[in-house]
Amino acid sequence: MPFPFFGDDKSTVARLLATLPQTGRLEWIGQRPVRREPLVSVPEAELKTDSHMLGDHARPKAGGKRQVTLIQHEHLAAVAGYLGLDAPLDPARLRRNLVVGGLNLLALKNRQIRIGDEVILDITGECHPCSRMEEELGPGGYNAMRGHGGLTAHIAQGGIIRVGDVVRVMS
Repeated sequence: MPFPFFGDDKSTVARLLATLPQTGRLEWIGQRPVRREPLVSVPEAELKTDSHMLGDHARPKAGGKRQVTLIQHEHLAAVAGYLGLDAPLDPARLRRNLVVGGLNLLALKNRQIRIGDEVILDITGECHPCSRMEEELGPGGYNAMRGHGGLTAHIAQGGIIRVGDVVRVMS
């Protein structure tokens, strides 16, 4: 039986999935200078093609799928709410490199995005929470993050990114 919302044609669903005209905004950039230490908020950062973010301790392998991580700005308040907090979480506590607002990040899986004028990221998959969320957020932190952990990305083209840069879908 056809889905009444989408009509009879499966190509309609494919067309809807491919349609994402919105743009987002880079709200925050975080670097981890030392393993297991707090992230540092920075106004701009340089991403190296097929490598890593300069100033971040992580050195992913060339061709790696997790060279940089992203999280949805709107999820900071949601996760805080699950933890019974009144204010959105400081993004540094969630240990992701980039916070993007205004775009549904899950709609970007397996797509390519441009941040600012130079940087192109291949969105490679979901960034599931780890047990460190219990340490950082307290009891229930891991479960509060489930479904809100963000995405991983490969740096297809490096360059400088800045807080406030426009984030747009390329393909």
